[in-house]
Amino acid sequence: MDKLEEKILATIKNDNLIELGDKIVLGVSGGPDSMCMLNALINIIKACQKGPFPMAGTCQEGPSPLAGLIVAHVNHMIREEAADDENYVKEFCAQKNIEFYSKSIDIQKIANNSKIGLEEAGRNARYDFFDEVLRQTGANKIAIAHNKNDKIETMIMNAMRGTGISGLKGIEAKRDKYIRPLIDCDRFEIEAYCEQNALNPRFDKTNLENEYTRNKIRNIAIPFIKEEFNPNIIETLNRLSKLVCEEEEYIEKQVRKAYGELVLEENCNQIVLDLKKFNEQEKVIKSKLVLYTITRLFNTSKGIERIHIEDIIKLCGNNVGNKYLTPNKKIKVLVKNHKIYFIKQV
Repeated sequence: MDKLEEKILATIKNDNLIELGDKIVLGVSGGPDSMCMLNALINIIKACQKGPFPMAGTCQEGPSPLAGLIVAHVNHMIREEAADDENYVKEFCAQKNIEFYSKSIDIQKIANNSKIGLEEAGRNARYDFFDEVLRQTGANKIAIAHNKNDKIETMIMNAMRGTGISGLKGIEAKRDKYIRPLIDCDRFEIEAYCEQNALNPRFDKTNLENEYTRNKIRNIAIPFIKEEFNPNIIETLNRLSKLVCEEEEYIEKQVRKAYGELVLEENCNQIVLDLKKFNEQEKVIKSKLVLYTITRLFNTSKGIERIHIEDIIKLCGNNVGNKYLTPNKKIKVLVKNHKIYFIKQV
């Protein structure tokens, strides 16, 4: 097994990314990262079919030991080379007998209509399509080809946005149904792997353009930090990420424990917490409790910003009155009768 494949296998084992019987949708653009992920997983599964690894024996009932892998590709219809990218991935999958799904989406049109950036529109469209393929095929996980450099770039972006300690985790190896087998691999290793394995991945020239914040961090900020301050900045921040993850894991355990002691009622429409017990918590736990409660009610805390959390904590500190606020159009937080009501708005 290739050295990089061994590293990916170690990540899969350490973070329990893939288990026996998993069916995985791989998001594959045709670029170096996603092609490395696809080729490496093909080789790892083949090598581990009869070994002690949890994937051993995966999908033995299917026509191929690779039946547990499904490729999903989105044609963003922005670059002239987009059709060639799609054909490249399609032909690769045909050669390897991998199930392939693709969809052409006018990202520019979506961005204009939704009044959001191209980057956000493209990301939303990709994840929506990956979910669609997952449901259609009965898969249970989605593999994204984020690497170590992507994680560091995300950490820097989060720090500049003031997202708090949680933002310094960067990109996690596993979150819900999403797994990232390349998260411990740096970009140089990935590109070298592609060359050694003659993958000839597609190259997106827009990655060299400094129009987007991430590209500016990748092409300007990190090279400057490497040259002027710390040549090992990627590894340094990667260690920081791991430390933050460990501390966040402990805090999250305390939050779950506190929630169990505070919750008075929970259903699909509302969650009710004990106001007195909430106000007795440390501020950091209060903040996490607010996010945790909203996430349980909506399966996401997207749209909830720091100012909303501060307003809710302040509201609870008043203790009396039928006051409420709407951090977004879908939720109402009401404090009355010594209780906190998180109510889903219709």
